[in-house]
Amino acid sequence: MSVRTCLPWPDKRLRTKAEHVPEITDEIRAIWDDMIDTMEAMPGVGLAAPQIGVMLRLAVVDGSAERGRVVRLANPEILHSSIELREHDEASPNLPGVSAKVKRPRAVTVKFLNEQGIIDRRDFVGIEATSVQHQIDHLNGRMYFDRLSKVKRDMLLRKAKKQG
Repeated sequence: MSVRTCLPWPDKRLRTKAEHVPEITDEIRAIWDDMIDTMEAMPGVGLAAPQIGVMLRLAVVDGSAERGRVVRLANPEILHSSIELREHDEASPNLPGVSAKVKRPRAVTVKFLNEQGIIDRRDFVGIEATSVQHQIDHLNGRMYFDRLSKVKRDMLLRKAKKQG
C-alpha cells in the first residue's frame, strides 16, 4: 500500500472515460488500497482511479466523520437520484488550491461491483452522495468544474493557473 501521485490538470487522462473492470482480482484490491492511502493523505472523502493515472472504473468513498468506513466501488452506476439538491464545496487534488460550490442530488442509489466481486447496491446520502457522484464524473472523464457555468469555470481555471 502506498500513496500515489495525482495527475496534474490538464492531463488528458482526466478527460478520458475509464475502462470497465471485468472482475475483482488481487491487483484490483491493491489499487483500491493505494487509492485509500492516497485519499487519506490528501485528506479527502473520495478518489477515482483515473486521478492517479489508472484508467479503470474504480472508486473509493469515505465520508464518515470517524473514517475507516471506506466503500470500494468498481463500475459504479447511478440507478436513482433524489430530486432534492444539495450544494457542497468541491475540489480535486488534480487541480489544487481552488474549489467551487456545486449542486448535486442529495441522495443517490448506486449499483457497483464490491470487493468480493458481487454486484451490490447502496444508497448514499449527503457528503457521501456528493463524493460518489464526483468520482463517477471522474470515471467518465469529467471534472467538478464542468458542472459550473462557463464564466465560473473560466474564473476558477484562471485562478488555478495563477496559483500554479
